[in-house]
Amino acid sequence: MKIKHIPFTGLKLFIGLTLMLLSLVFQACHTSGRKNETDTTNPRLVNASSAGFKVKAAISCTKNGMIREDSILYMQQGGEAFKPTIVNLNGTSANKADQDMAWIPGGTFSMGGVNPRGMTDGGMEAMDDARPVHRVFVDGFYMDKTEVTNNQFAKFVKATGYITVAEQKPTEAEFAGVPAEKLVAGSVVFTPPHQKVQLDDISQWWSYQNGADWKHPLGPGSDLIGKEDYPVVQVAWEDAAAYAKWAGKRLPTEAEWEFAARGGKAGELYPWGNQLKQNGRWMANTFQGSFPDHDDAEDGETGLGPVKKYPANAYGLYDMAGNAWEWCADWYRNDYYNSFNPNMVARNPKGPSDSSDPQEPGQKKKVQRGGSFLCTDQYCTRYMVGSRGKGEYRSATNHVGFRCVKDVKHGNNTTQDTQKAL
Repeated sequence: MKIKHIPFTGLKLFIGLTLMLLSLVFQACHTSGRKNETDTTNPRLVNASSAGFKVKAAISCTKNGMIREDSILYMQQGGEAFKPTIVNLNGTSANKADQDMAWIPGGTFSMGGVNPRGMTDGGMEAMDDARPVHRVFVDGFYMDKTEVTNNQFAKFVKATGYITVAEQKPTEAEFAGVPAEKLVAGSVVFTPPHQKVQLDDISQWWSYQNGADWKHPLGPGSDLIGKEDYPVVQVAWEDAAAYAKWAGKRLPTEAEWEFAARGGKAGELYPWGNQLKQNGRWMANTFQGSFPDHDDAEDGETGLGPVKKYPANAYGLYDMAGNAWEWCADWYRNDYYNSFNPNMVARNPKGPSDSSDPQEPGQKKKVQRGGSFLCTDQYCTRYMVGSRGKGEYRSATNHVGFRCVKDVKHGNNTTQDTQKAL
C-alpha cells in the first residue's frame, strides 16, 4: 500500500502545461517512500515560474488481506480503537427515495483507519492522515447505490448545457506565465507503459492529454459507446457539485461516506469484511499483475468497469472500494482528525473550513474516498474503508467520479431517537 507523490520542477516550457496538469492529478495519495499511487488532484494548475512548472496529482488504489498474524498486528496498530457501531433504529419509516438510492440509517461509529504497515499487502505507508480514530454521529440520509454514470451525467448536460472544467480552456490567471498557445482544454489520463518501470516517476504512466474530458475519458480518440453504465470520470469537484445540485441532492460529507461504506460494521478493512477476497471471489475492481504496465484482470476488469458488477455492501451500495474514486464535500486537511475531542462524539462533521496539505502547500483540495481500478498492493492501498484520498478541486482524471446523497425531508427524520449496537 504505497502511495506516490512526485513533484515536478524545472520542466521545460514545451511540456510544462502537460506535466503541470498531470502532476495535480496524481497527488491524492501520500507517499512515504518511493511507491505511491496517487489520488486525484488538480490537473489544472500548479505554480508556474520561469524555471518551469510543478505539477502533482493524486490516485489511490489497492488490495489488502488479513491472515491470523495480520489480525494481531491490526490490534497492536490501532484496531482496538474501533468501538461498536451504534445504528439508528427509527428512521426506516422515512419517506422512500427513488429506487436508485439506498437508505443509510446513520448512527455513531468509529471513524478512521489503522496503520496498515505490517499487514499482508499493507504496503509501506502509514497513512497518518486517517488517525486518530474518533467517534462520530451522523443523521440518516439517502445515498446513490452506485457512482453517477455516464448516462446520468449526460442527462444533466443535455438539460443544462453544463460545460465541465476539463472542457474549458485554462486561463492565464490560472497558469501565469504559460504561453497562450499552451493553454488548451484537456485532462490527465492513465497510460500504462510498455514495460515494467520503477515506481518513482508517475509521468511514466500518467499524461495530460488535450481533449480528454468526460465524453472522451481516455483522450480525443475515445468515447462512451457501450459505457453508458460506467461511472462518469474526468469530472472535477465543482462538476460533481453542480450535478448534485441539479439532481436535488448534494455530495456526501466524508463522515457520511465512511459510515455508509462500513455498512454498520466497526473497523473492518473493506466494505465486505477483513479479507481481500471472499471464497476466492474478487469483491472490487482493482489492479492485479505488474503495476503499472500490465493488469492481469483477475477480477474481470482492465481499467474502469461498469457499476454493480461486484456485490453490494450491507446497505446496498456498490463499488465503495475500487473502480473510481469519489469526491466528498469536505475540504482536505492532513491534520484534521487531530482537531476532534477524544472524549466527545462529533455530530455530523462537515470537514475543516480550509484545505491544507504539506505535500503541496497552497493547493485547494477536497477529500476523495474509495480508491479506483488502479489500486494495488504494489503501490497504494487507500481503498481500505478508513483511508483518505485528496485532490485539487478543479482537477479531473479518468479514475475519479462521485455519487450523491439526499437529506431526509424535515419532520420525517426520527433516526436519533433509538440506536442499536452491532
